[in-house]
Amino acid sequence: MNARLKTAIQHWSYVAPVLQPARNAKEYAALVEALDAALDAGGADEMHPLARLAEYLGDLVAEYEAKGQMPPEATGAEVLRYLMQRDNLRQIDLPELGSQGVVSELLSGRRDFNARQAKALAARFGVSAAMFL
Repeated sequence: MNARLKTAIQHWSYVAPVLQPARNAKEYAALVEALDAALDAGGADEMHPLARLAEYLGDLVAEYEAKGQMPPEATGAEVLRYLMQRDNLRQIDLPELGSQGVVSELLSGRRDFNARQAKALAARFGVSAAMFL
């Protein structure tokens, strides 16, 4: 085993989480932070050794962002159902919307989102509040 591989194996538990696709907004924020750090450390220069890392992290960020794209005709309820499924959330995990009954009515389309709820969801999922209105 060469020294470079041995070093990589020793540090893998620190490196691996940075190289995995984001599954939720928290992991996405960590990816964006890692990308910014790689770019600031020289990865913006194509000749720098960190350029490949920055490119890979940029691809992971773009992949997550593409998954969050909803067709413009999607209703607020459809957007919320999609985001809940993506992040493996249940109605009880959204106390910022109100009671489970309120969440149920929002998801079924029997109730419209208000501005406060749309703003809270936008902050939680890192999307535009307009997606819910």
